[in-house]
Amino acid sequence: MAGLVVSGTQVSYIGLDCREIPEHLGRDFGHFAKRLDLSFNLLRSLEGLSAFTGLEELILDNNLLGNDLALPGLPRLHTLTLNKNQITDLEGLLDHLAEVTPALEYLSLLGNMACPNELVNLEKDEDDYKRYRCFVLYKLPNLKFLDAKKVTKSEREEALLRGEFMKVVKPKASKDVASVSSQLPYTPLPPGSRSLTSHQGVLGRCHYVYYGKNSEGNRFIRDDQL
Repeated sequence: MAGLVVSGTQVSYIGLDCREIPEHLGRDFGHFAKRLDLSFNLLRSLEGLSAFTGLEELILDNNLLGNDLALPGLPRLHTLTLNKNQITDLEGLLDHLAEVTPALEYLSLLGNMACPNELVNLEKDEDDYKRYRCFVLYKLPNLKFLDAKKVTKSEREEALLRGEFMKVVKPKASKDVASVSSQLPYTPLPPGSRSLTSHQGVLGRCHYVYYGKNSEGNRFIRDDQL
């Protein structure tokens, strides 16, 4: 149900297409709200969330939050869902959460490019998702649930041993190489043969001259066959 709904310590502000958290929301409810649902809006910023100092649960699904997402210090927050946003930098997000949400136990990132699965990228598979879980648990070892799936003992042990190496490093192309590549399209042909209007042949030199005297086949050729 869209609109503003307040029930006890739970505040929902859903589906109102707001681009930022309304000031009145924090002023009226921030001092007592423990659960805040801001899903199905157009949020790009979380400015104004600092008024909700006692939050324990925060729902931010289906918004436009990206890598510049910035949460205030929320020492009591144990549940955070960021499903279907625009987050691509997994490590940056996890480092930020480790700093501002020390009590976090439940995290869901489904539907973001930072969460590799077939829902957002057909090229990803189950192994990619397993490596992702391992890296997240290495960064946030206190998590009990990740993406609606309970963290197992074996996952926690693997994250402790191998999680540091599960990060996916993307190579960065040199600016000089990139600029040259954009100007000169790749072709396997020699430079002299690239022009469609030029019929000039391309010659090459060979420094090796074959005389045939070392060929094993010459032993079986008689003089009258030459």
